[in-house]
Amino acid sequence: MANSSQSLRRAALLVSALAVLGLTTACGDGSGTVSSPQTESGTAAPAGGDTTADGSGTPAPTSSGTSAGTGTGSNPTASGSSTSTSTSSGSGGTSTNSGTASSSRCHTSELSAKVGGNDPGAGQENFPIVLTNASGRTCTVRGYPGAAFASASGQQLGPDPQRETGTTVTTITLKPGQSAWAGLSFSNPEISGAKTATPATLVVTPPDEKDPLKVKWTNGTVPVSGNASSVRLSVFSAGTGA
Repeated sequence: MANSSQSLRRAALLVSALAVLGLTTACGDGSGTVSSPQTESGTAAPAGGDTTADGSGTPAPTSSGTSAGTGTGSNPTASGSSTSTSTSSGSGGTSTNSGTASSSRCHTSELSAKVGGNDPGAGQENFPIVLTNASGRTCTVRGYPGAAFASASGQQLGPDPQRETGTTVTTITLKPGQSAWAGLSFSNPEISGAKTATPATLVVTPPDEKDPLKVKWTNGTVPVSGNASSVRLSVFSAGTGA
């Protein structure tokens, strides 16, 4: 009986030892020691299409894409809220300071041009450039004319005229036969001492047009260089400037 009890005790100890050995092997990393969890550094992109910044479920900040400016495109100098009418000898057009014309602009082929009489003052020579609607429809002019003195051969004399500033630009509506005028001014060459030339024509281009009109110049010499040789143009107004 004693030998039988010792045999059973030895068998139990052997089974227990085998169980402990098996448990140690299952939890090891092949070297007989237990490894701790490993982590990787870096910022890998979220998996599975996660568009959050850190994979936490909180959306990443985005730009709203809304522009701060809301520009209306309106012209602050042309409110269109007031109108004025100016006529001269029944031939003047209607002037309005709104930026929208009631009909399309006058084309060069629909206009005739002339230079009115001189209105001198304070050493200045002042001529009106007059455009008249020679067509059968109502049209408009707005802004400054183009102008240049030219010789008989067509060569420009002197620099391009300068535009006078500080004047309100208005749209002039011209019915057939009505006129609008813009001022042409320069210092008297005999007073200013500027170098002069005698033009054959004044070449006039209506606003926003490319084709010019040629007007015979019969008013003598004009300044082309040197002291006070600038020629100035004003915006169109209704009437003939007479």
